[in-house]
Amino acid sequence: MIYAKAFFDLQLQFAHKVTELSGLPFARVLFEYTNLYIRFGLGRDFNPAHAIWQAYLSGLRDTNDHREWTYRFYLTRSAILAGPPVVAALGCFSYALLSDNRIRLHFGNAETAEHSPLGRDRLEQRREDLTALFGHVQQTLRQSAQVLGASWLYNLDAYRRLFPPSYIATARVLHDRFRHMPLWGQFLDRHGEIKESMARPFRERLTRQSCLDRLDACFPFQVLTVEAPVQAFYDFYGL
Repeated sequence: MIYAKAFFDLQLQFAHKVTELSGLPFARVLFEYTNLYIRFGLGRDFNPAHAIWQAYLSGLRDTNDHREWTYRFYLTRSAILAGPPVVAALGCFSYALLSDNRIRLHFGNAETAEHSPLGRDRLEQRREDLTALFGHVQQTLRQSAQVLGASWLYNLDAYRRLFPPSYIATARVLHDRFRHMPLWGQFLDRHGEIKESMARPFRERLTRQSCLDRLDACFPFQVLTVEAPVQAFYDFYGL
């Protein structure tokens, strides 16, 4: 998916405000407070000396239009896989294997129609997706494992109801996730366009922000992290 220019404009607006409040160099703020490094397909090692990142910053210094340059640079990198590698994807859900027998859940809108993938009319389909996904886990991963999730979506009842109560009960806020899509993804619709209903209050809060404390509060939703043994999912989905 190609993300809209407005998505990057929003992050640059945030970065300019953080620079104003902190006095930090703009290049450092872009590195530490935006999702650009990952969106450019540079991985999650976050090496400020990475040649591609330095090429982006060099171009940034040579232009008066940061937004246009950022988006043009992104388009040259957009075909590079920026997301984590997944083991399997079934419906709207996929999972990746992390170290120490941990499973990371991911959500993506795979619906072909325009109705909401989390609408009540799609509840059974989403549960079928998850049942099939954990059936795959059960068949391919023989040892015990922990299931992890981290997303703004766990704030929504429509999302939480899909999972075991014991998993949702562990939810806690992850602060300072400015580099990562689980925070910024709340501004995107299924087509990669900005959701103005989310971006508008974000911009308003950002304008009123007077210090670095509670920058997270500018965002409509926080990132929640959750974790439970995989057996809880087998039991919940009747596997």
